[in-house]
Amino acid sequence: MTVSNEEFLSRQANDPSFENIWQELKWRGLIHVSTDEAKLEEALAGDPIRYYCGFDPTAASLHLGHLVQLLLLRRLQLAGHHPVALVGGATGLIGDPRQTSERTLNTRETVEGWVGSLREQIQHYLSFEGDNGAVMVNNLDWTGELSALDFLRDIGKHFRVGTMIRKEIVASRLESDEGISYTEFSYQVLQGMDFMELYRRHNVTLQTGGSDQWGNLTSGTELVRKVEGEHVHAMGTPLITNADGTKFGKSEGNAIWLNPEMCSPYAFYQFWINTADADVIERLKVFTFLTRDELEDYAQKVADEPFRREAQRRLAWEVTSLVHGEGQTQRVIDASAALFGRGELQQIDPATLEAAGAELPTAQPQDLDNEMSIVDLLVATGLEESKSAARRTVKDGGAYLNNAKVEDPEQLFSSEDAIHQKYFVVRRGRRNLGFVDMTSNNI
Repeated sequence: MTVSNEEFLSRQANDPSFENIWQELKWRGLIHVSTDEAKLEEALAGDPIRYYCGFDPTAASLHLGHLVQLLLLRRLQLAGHHPVALVGGATGLIGDPRQTSERTLNTRETVEGWVGSLREQIQHYLSFEGDNGAVMVNNLDWTGELSALDFLRDIGKHFRVGTMIRKEIVASRLESDEGISYTEFSYQVLQGMDFMELYRRHNVTLQTGGSDQWGNLTSGTELVRKVEGEHVHAMGTPLITNADGTKFGKSEGNAIWLNPEMCSPYAFYQFWINTADADVIERLKVFTFLTRDELEDYAQKVADEPFRREAQRRLAWEVTSLVHGEGQTQRVIDASAALFGRGELQQIDPATLEAAGAELPTAQPQDLDNEMSIVDLLVATGLEESKSAARRTVKDGGAYLNNAKVEDPEQLFSSEDAIHQKYFVVRRGRRNLGFVDMTSNNI
């Protein structure tokens, strides 16, 4: 669970710059676009309201883009409002339009399994107890039995094609070579119906989402206005980019997933620890619950002593602990220290060590035998280009195997010498590391 209600309220009371939740969200850079700002701020400053965000099961896990929304839901809940988390068992069968091309439609069985995975993840970030406990819903509940005729007559008649094709994502797809199918074109109608159903069932009056979803968000506000005669709200968070203009939330082209089986806690922590100085304070604003005073202190530290990377270490600790727990985060930190000789490698659990090794240069199967010398390992892991260079490293005292200095270039090692009888960590000097997983390499 994230920061508790009591801790949040205590921080808020001790933070004189905190005016109200709307101003707090703006200061953290979480508001890019919204319906009537004055009315929305007034609504959030008044009696508790019900609000929702939808998460489509188009993969087995949520990723960092979803984490922005989950933390936004949590911030509003801590301010006293009532969250509704929607997992799109229906919309997940369709998939919202992407900028590039049509989505591949997944089977009903696959989507159903992913619904369960996402529900379990979402539960980690919200409180389902107390006066403003969260509610979890699935839009398949009101869409699954709806006939095509009823959908067209009762919902479709309130949408104008001219308005729909002007939505940014639809317009861009219409101009592409591939175009857009009627299936994906209808997605905004389904999402609009979700808002109307949640307004009817739970009195939801606000929807949140990414600004790239703005067309879908306003489909809902317009449908509620037309059918129910009520004005409801929507707000969109900005798409987060790095200071250099590159896309945030990917590492070497792969999404940073919240599921530890799809992105290990070690890789997750390393993603945050590698945040650029130019980005770290903004990341702390969005992804942590630190106060303004705390963030100002870290901003000063970045300006005065960036080489200490204190802000990055706090960011990595906070977000990894939030997603994977403090215990797992500490294991990751211990593993990182041990890799560089500041701890016992044997005490690192196999899963964490293997995840750490996956981030390092790794020996290939054909490069290794049942018994290997340190020279063989230095070359196989790419830490040295040749055996002669590797022997010079050993002679100069710069070769280590599992943090023990190796002084004999001809000494042989086997699985009996490996950590957990599986792993070798090879080090050249202080900071150049390689990894051998003897199981995966069939040694």
